[in-house]
Amino acid sequence: MLRVGVHTSISGGIDKSVDRAYELGCTAFQIFTRNPRGWRSTQLKPEEVALYRAKVERYGFLGYNVAHMPYLPNLSSPDEGIYSRSLDVLIDEVKRCGELGIPYLVIHLGSHMGKGFEKGLEKLVAAVETGVTRVRNRVMILLENMAGQRNNMGSLFEDLGRLYERVSHLGDRVGICFDTAHAFSAGYDLSTPEGVDKAFEEFDSLVGWGNVYVIHLNDSKHPVGSGRDHHEHIGLGYIGEEGFRAILSKPYIRSKPLILETPVDEVRGDVGNIATVWRLAGENPPKEIIERWVKYTEKDEVDRKIVEEWIS
Repeated sequence: MLRVGVHTSISGGIDKSVDRAYELGCTAFQIFTRNPRGWRSTQLKPEEVALYRAKVERYGFLGYNVAHMPYLPNLSSPDEGIYSRSLDVLIDEVKRCGELGIPYLVIHLGSHMGKGFEKGLEKLVAAVETGVTRVRNRVMILLENMAGQRNNMGSLFEDLGRLYERVSHLGDRVGICFDTAHAFSAGYDLSTPEGVDKAFEEFDSLVGWGNVYVIHLNDSKHPVGSGRDHHEHIGLGYIGEEGFRAILSKPYIRSKPLILETPVDEVRGDVGNIATVWRLAGENPPKEIIERWVKYTEKDEVDRKIVEEWIS
């Protein structure tokens, strides 16, 4: 069975994110454990931790729940003040994920701010090593490939491979999150079967699919090599349906948690994007998931036609 879902809100309580994932028919999901646009966090209460953990187990998400670092930290920053605050957030997030029983924490690799890749590499490696050694739990920090923006770290597979090699001694505490839209924006053409094969072979030789634990499955609003990070609905962007059919044909992709960070608008919602992934993967979702889609689209009409296609 595919493990596919979206990023869900923790509004009203962190356990509510699990309810939302279940209602949407997710079989995997991702959250922020705190406000993603701030530096501070409030301490998790034992009762909310217990409720979150219980719902994750009850709804079958155990091992398929993912957390993402907030937006502000820059773990490659040459500014010692920003770097120190960023490192504090990383350490805190690893602790919070451990409390919640979340196995994976995805981190953005940050920017060297014009000081060069080597300088950024040293800062980033030190941050990951500190995050792992300061917090002795089973949470795996996942390094996410970036979208090719100026000064950003880890957009090229070669650079991501060098980074992973430097932290691979940390064993099962460090892995990779592969983002399709980021790879596309960084210059790897995933819009055709030939392009997917070429890019994925290069990734395997430089990084290794065996080191990937989570996939961020996103289409791109911009052409290949744009260096711009704006996600589009699955199949409606520049990667397109042909590209996603090729991507989802790979066993090493479809066996991982597939997390969508796609828009929710008048064109399509979360259910529509999740259903589209099942269709492009050529796999039928379990009946109970379709039933949840039907129930959800009774109050949200945007994706009703997509769900009706599954019923018919």
